[in-house]
Amino acid sequence: MIEALTEPFEQGIGQRALVELVVLGVACGPLGIWVLLFRHGYAAESIAHGMLPGLVIASLAGLPLALGGAGGLLLAAGGIALARQFAAVGPDASVAVVVTFLFGLGSLLALSAAVPLRLGELLFGDPLSVSNTDLAASAALAGLIALGLAVLRRHLSLSGFEAASARSLGGSPARAELALLVALALTTLIAVQALGNLLVVALIVAPAAGALRINDRLGSAIRLAAVLAVASGIGG
Repeated sequence: MIEALTEPFEQGIGQRALVELVVLGVACGPLGIWVLLFRHGYAAESIAHGMLPGLVIASLAGLPLALGGAGGLLLAAGGIALARQFAAVGPDASVAVVVTFLFGLGSLLALSAAVPLRLGELLFGDPLSVSNTDLAASAALAGLIALGLAVLRRHLSLSGFEAASARSLGGSPARAELALLVALALTTLIAVQALGNLLVVALIVAPAAGALRINDRLGSAIRLAAVLAVASGIGG
């Protein structure tokens, strides 16, 4: 029975998929803690839809789909952060307005006959399709995101726990939120090829929610979320 479980990972294609899932778990778990503290669970579920106009434009222009997807995600992150600065717009409403607009725009652009049929390759995951180049890119971006979260930890903590008094303590809630949304967008970009939209959300939110239920200390919860995310990826 053990042999049946380990056999898929004896080949290079399975080993790359395993390493990719470990890398994504290390990136998604800790990020999920901040996503939940800033109450961006809905954004984590929806932001991937913002890729669509970027994907369509990239395909029409003959550019790499990943480049177009990155542009769409960063535009969605910036739009959500900007919309949340208006007091009359609630956090969920800001996500709904921005993502719905981008998705609708992408759907209209996709009506062009020149759009290839395989446009959805970044919207539905396949970990076995990961190449060495994809793996290196994922590891580099995951490391960059982890470094950014570590550097911005104080500002994220101030804005996440004490948003009302963050400015007087030297924090900037707007910048912290924008940085978090950009990190979420980049993580979504590197994860959708292997996991797809739905499983990206699961790997970001579920391990973090479990870690916060088990441990209420921030540092311990971040480490535990990474462990749970890696275990979920391997077990799944």
